[in-house]
Amino acid sequence: MSGAGAPDAAGAIDGSGLNVVIVAGTWHEQITDGLIAGAQRTLEAAGATWSLVRVPGSFELPVVSKAALESGADAVVALGVIIRGGTPHFEYVSAAATDGLTRVALDTGKPVGFGVLTLDDEAQGIDRAGLPGSREDKGEEAAHAALATAITLRELRG
Repeated sequence: MSGAGAPDAAGAIDGSGLNVVIVAGTWHEQITDGLIAGAQRTLEAAGATWSLVRVPGSFELPVVSKAALESGADAVVALGVIIRGGTPHFEYVSAAATDGLTRVALDTGKPVGFGVLTLDDEAQGIDRAGLPGSREDKGEEAAHAALATAITLRELRG
C-alpha cells in the first residue's frame, strides 16, 4: 500500500486566517467526490476559509490553480483522478498535471496540496478516496499538506 510510512495527517492544525481553494477535476465522480469531502473536512476542522472550483479534468488543474493563487488564495488543494488505459494518454496527462502543479507552486511561492491519484484501476481509487471502507484519505492528506506548508511559509516570511 502506498500509505506505508506516511505521517499522521490527522493531527490538529490551525488554519485560521488561511484562504484555500480546492480545485478538482470531474472525472471518476465517486472517487473525486470522496477526495473533495476529505479535503473539506480537513479545512473546516482547521478553521480555514475555503471554496471549491471544478475543472474538466486533471490536465486543467495547473492553470486554474495558478489563477486561484494569483487571485489571493493562500493555498490550493488540487484533486484529480487519472486511471491508466490502453494508450500512452495516461502518462501524458499524469506528467502534465504533476509538472504543471509543481511549476505553479514554485512560480507563485504558494503551496499546492497534491491530491492527484494516478491509478491502474478504479478499485485503487476507491481505496484511497476516504470513502466508507477506504484504507486511505488522499483528499485529507492533500489538504493537510497545503495547510501545513502555508503555515510554514507564513512563519518563514513573518
